[in-house]
Amino acid sequence: MKIIITGAYAIGTHLARLLSRNNEDITLIDEDEERLAKIGSDYDLLTMQASPDSVKALREAGAASTDLFIAVTPNQSLNINCCILAKKLGAKKTVAKIDEAEYIEPEIQEFFNELGVSSLIYPEVLAAKDINNGLKMSWVRQRWDVHDSSLVMLGIKLRESCEVLNEPLKNLCGPQDPYHVVAIKRGGETIIPGGNDELKLYDLAYFMTTRQYIPYIRKIVGKEHYVDVKNVMVMGGGNTAVRAVKTMPEYMSVKIIEQDEQRCEELNMLLQDDRALVIHGDGRDIPLLIEEGIKNTQAFVALTDNAETNILACLTAKRLGVRKTVAMVENIDYVSMAESLDIGTIINKKAIAASHIYQMMLDADVMNVRFLMTANADVAEFIPKEGSKVTRKPVKDLGLPAGMTIGGLVRNSEGMLVSGNTQIQAGDSVMVFCHNLNMKKIEKLFI
Repeated sequence: MKIIITGAYAIGTHLARLLSRNNEDITLIDEDEERLAKIGSDYDLLTMQASPDSVKALREAGAASTDLFIAVTPNQSLNINCCILAKKLGAKKTVAKIDEAEYIEPEIQEFFNELGVSSLIYPEVLAAKDINNGLKMSWVRQRWDVHDSSLVMLGIKLRESCEVLNEPLKNLCGPQDPYHVVAIKRGGETIIPGGNDELKLYDLAYFMTTRQYIPYIRKIVGKEHYVDVKNVMVMGGGNTAVRAVKTMPEYMSVKIIEQDEQRCEELNMLLQDDRALVIHGDGRDIPLLIEEGIKNTQAFVALTDNAETNILACLTAKRLGVRKTVAMVENIDYVSMAESLDIGTIINKKAIAASHIYQMMLDADVMNVRFLMTANADVAEFIPKEGSKVTRKPVKDLGLPAGMTIGGLVRNSEGMLVSGNTQIQAGDSVMVFCHNLNMKKIEKLFI
C-alpha cells in the first residue's frame, strides 16, 4: 500500500514509525529539514522536504497512485487543503487532522467528503472519550466498548485483593466462564496468554467480557471497595479538558484548575452551561488542592501540555488520597515510566489518533483498531467476509499465529466469548488481540 503523510510532528512521526513496521510504501512530507531528520534512518520510509500543499511536490510524491493520504500538520486549514488537492490528483482515501469541534458533526463531515476529505480526525474528542471511559469506572485503567457494550474490554491492575491470582487460566476461563484474559502486561513484558499462564500480583490484565458480567469481574479482581467517581478535579484547561468536561456524565461535579488567568475567563465562557467550576491557580500547589477539597475528590485528571508536570501532579494527588488518576502523557518515552509509577489511566492523543487512522489502511472490514500503549499490543474489530479462512474451521483448528488471540465476537447484536469450539461466521464482529504481529498478516484471515 502506498501512503503519504504530511506533517512531521507528533502524530505524523508516530504514525510513520507505526506503519513502517508493516513494510508499506511510505512518504513523509514536511517543510522543515530538522523535523524530518528526527525521524531517524532506522525506519523504512522516504522523506521529502517540501510544502505539503505544493501540487508539484504532491505529484512528485506520487499522490496520483496513493492509497491513503494523511494530513496531520498543526494547521487545520492546511490539512484540509492538502487532502482536497491529493484527492483531485487521484488519492483513494484522505484523512485530515482538525481542531474545530463543529467539523465532527455528521452532516459537516459529509460536506467535507464531497470536497475530497474522506475522514476527519479530532484528537481532543477521541482523548476525551477515553478519559470519560476511565472515570466512569474508577477501578478500571482502560475500557473499550464494542457495539454499545455488547462486548467490553477492561484493563485492570491486579492487587492483593484479587481472587484469581496464581491459577492457570485454563481453570478460570473455560467455555462456560463469563470472561477471557486476552493480554497481560507484566513489568516490561507483554503476554498473549495461553491456558497454562497465570495472573500475578501487579499485572495489568485485559479482560474481555459482556456487559452483564462487569460486576462479576469487579468482584473477582477485588475492586468492590473502590468508590464511584462523583467529584473530579482537572488540572489544565486546554481543548482536551473542555471536550472531556462537556461530555462527562451529569452526575459528576468538576473543578478545573488553570494557571493562565485569561484562559480561566475563556473557560468560564466555554463552560458556562456545564457543571464545571474554574479555579485560577497551580494544580501542583498542595495547599490549594486541600483548600479545594482534594480529600473529597475521587478522580484527578492532569491535562497540561507537560508530561512531567502531569505525572508529578498525579503522584501528589495519590499521596493526598485520590484513588483514580488520569495523566495525559504525550511523550511516548514517558509512558512506560508513568506505568511503572502506577499513575493510573494514561492518555496519549497521538497514539489514539494514529490508531483511528491505522484502520483506514486495512482492506478487511475493520470497525475499530486500538494500540494499547501500556501493553504494546493491538486490538482490532474485524468483520470476516464470506468464505474467509477464519470462517472455515472452529477456532482451535485455525492455527492462529503465536501472539494472537480472539477474545470475543458480536453476532446479531449479541456479544459472546470465543472458545476453541466456536465457529466464526461471515458478518460477525470479531475482537482480535495481537502482540508483535503485522496487522496486515492477520487481516488475510478475514478476507
